Amino acid sequence: MREVILDTEDLGEAESVLSANVAKIRLRRAAEDAETSVRFERSLIGKLGLDVSLWGFDFGYDMQQPDKIRLCRVISGGFEDRSSHRSTTVLRPGKVAAFGIGDHERDGEVRRGRYEQLFLDRRLLSSVAGAGAGSEAPVMLTGPVPVTPAANRQLFDLIGHVAQIAQQDSPAFEKPLVASALEQYVATVLLATIPNNAVLEPTATDRNDSTPAVLRRAMSFVDDNAHKDVSLNDIAASVYVTPRALQYMFRKHRDCTPTEYLRRVRLHHAHFDLLAGTRADATVSAIAHRWGFAHVGRFAVYYRQHYGQSPHMTLRG
Repeated sequence: MREVILDTEDLGEAESVLSANVAKIRLRRAAEDAETSVRFERSLIGKLGLDVSLWGFDFGYDMQQPDKIRLCRVISGGFEDRSSHRSTTVLRPGKVAAFGIGDHERDGEVRRGRYEQLFLDRRLLSSVAGAGAGSEAPVMLTGPVPVTPAANRQLFDLIGHVAQIAQQDSPAFEKPLVASALEQYVATVLLATIPNNAVLEPTATDRNDSTPAVLRRAMSFVDDNAHKDVSLNDIAASVYVTPRALQYMFRKHRDCTPTEYLRRVRLHHAHFDLLAGTRADATVSAIAHRWGFAHVGRFAVYYRQHYGQSPHMTLRG
């Protein structure tokens, strides 16, 4: 659901609302006689959120660390952000940077323009990376900018993808499976594009735990629970191994990740729903959303790859 949380020409009001909704912040005009205008919109999708801000003036800021990871892409304008622990981060249109990753205080200058910030709970990174709850240090980002220009483009496009979803304001994203799938996708892309401390290689113990018998039990758990909001940690806990061991096990014996296997199982269930339904009582989008596929176009691509025809062809009248 999209909501306008700020639309004002009052600098004090902007400061108060942003402090309550993003992080404690102090704002100062670049020019004392400059007109002040700012509009701030927010959309929420599961544990993800998207803030779109339109600044009509140049300003400086001092702020504390946000309570969530925030990925900012610049559509127009630009800014410089400074931290006592890192060098200055300079962003121009087309660039992305991460905030809320460790520093408690920062300051900088922002030019008038349009900015979009995707924000998420830090715990999603540990869940996707396979850090066992209570057994390992949490997964954290260790740098603010993408590792390569290609990674920047991927993150920039990801935020745009979420922005398109937010504009749709579809009730499908209130479904736990759909929201969870999008959350895991965002966290996976983030870990692949921003420096972080995730440990990806399995230990000797992980390799010893990765037996075919354990794999069969893990697959059985996925088969029985595909209709639920199942995470990597849930699957690992069901067979008493670490998430990293589970990842290694599936890669070694099934040539896929646990998440990919879960997607295949859900695709299989969607296939049977399409076979059993008719166009009079079902739609492709409703079935896709029922099984956690947030983007119907991508669902159609996966479906054609596995079944050799479009889901619309399977769902006959």
